[in-house]
Amino acid sequence: MTSRERFLAACAGQKLERPPLWVMRQAGRYLPEYRALKAKSSFLEMVRTPTLAMEVTLQPLRRFALDAAILFSDILVIPEALGQGYHFRDEGGIGMEYRLETRAQVDALAPAHAVPDKLRYVADTLALLKQELKGSRALLGFGGSPWTLATYMVEGGSSEEFERIKMLFYTEPAIFNALLEKLTASLVEYFKMQIAAGADAIQIFDSWGGIIAGPDYEAASLRWIRQVVAAMPKDFPIILYAKGTAPHLQDQAFTGARVLSVDWTSDLAAVRRSLPANVAVQGNLDPVLLNTTPEIVTHQTKRLLESMRGLHGHIFNLGHGITPRAKIECMQALVDTVVNWKE
Repeated sequence: MTSRERFLAACAGQKLERPPLWVMRQAGRYLPEYRALKAKSSFLEMVRTPTLAMEVTLQPLRRFALDAAILFSDILVIPEALGQGYHFRDEGGIGMEYRLETRAQVDALAPAHAVPDKLRYVADTLALLKQELKGSRALLGFGGSPWTLATYMVEGGSSEEFERIKMLFYTEPAIFNALLEKLTASLVEYFKMQIAAGADAIQIFDSWGGIIAGPDYEAASLRWIRQVVAAMPKDFPIILYAKGTAPHLQDQAFTGARVLSVDWTSDLAAVRRSLPANVAVQGNLDPVLLNTTPEIVTHQTKRLLESMRGLHGHIFNLGHGITPRAKIECMQALVDTVVNWKE
């Protein structure tokens, strides 16, 4: 069985000898070869240059026996394609070129049908990766959820309080809905382009789904995710990762997503047992463990694998992205433990 076949089988909830493995942010700052490349090209240059984006995507696969490659890109390419650029602040975090504040600004954003042309470099990167991987590993595309993208666009970048997006949601529902409708339509176009370019699965990152009040999660985020998933090809694997939304896992299971990626605060085996059999789970080792020692990583990885023994439909991953301080030897211990596991 190839790594790609193993990954797709797990998405379909099939019984496997071991779960497939990949890691959120597996291409990035913890790798010395990434830092060497980053010294020559900016992050945005790497994202926009297909040969560089392909190189970064493949770097972790050369080191580790991972079952999937995830496109090297950024969720904020969508706002950028709509006309709201972004950059990285000197003090850390994301800064948008301006802050969305009015209906006129929302209406002035580019139409959704312009997105595939503006983001053609993403399709070109995926096509290069598909050719390079030759079906050996699963190839994952991704994007942010409409709500998560809206938080950056309305806040003007990274935020701690998220006051502006919440105020818009509660006090200006017409403007909020107009923005989310445009983002939803844009993501549909974007994901269809990624699928046509060769993506085997798409992960939706609802990174800020957990910051809205629980009773409002459906109206603020989940209804829009549901629309995106419904517009995808029938039975195409969509993975939904929504940090801090454990109380909503049952509702997420009925979005049409084939896989729910669970953060590290939940008991993954309990989640697996609580969900419908046709919805797989992904996760959920605490990323900070990769900053510790190989012995600790091995122990904690085995503990998670043992808890999932006999439960089908599991993709091994972290509960969030790998940190820049992760140690190569800890990542190796994680990979070795999972790859050598036997059900």
